[in-house]
Amino acid sequence: MPEVQIGFIEHYFDKVNVGAFTIQNGELSKGDTIHIKGHTTDLVTTIDSMQIEHDIVEKAKKGDAIGIRVTEKVREHDKVFKVTE
Repeated sequence: MPEVQIGFIEHYFDKVNVGAFTIQNGELSKGDTIHIKGHTTDLVTTIDSMQIEHDIVEKAKKGDAIGIRVTEKVREHDKVFKVTE
């Protein structure tokens, strides 16, 4: 699977299972597949929930600070990749 790095995890909210990061490259849409990779993290997931400042959005672009729901713990500095077709 080809991947493009789009950012890195800046914070993880464990009570709601949300990883927060700023998109540094490209854009993301609901339904896109991402790969979060770190020293102990290796998670491939499809974006089903994405928010900017607590507002639900369908698409985010470079410079947007977003939160996405994840299925397992992610850590600060984990790299976020968009899986490309």
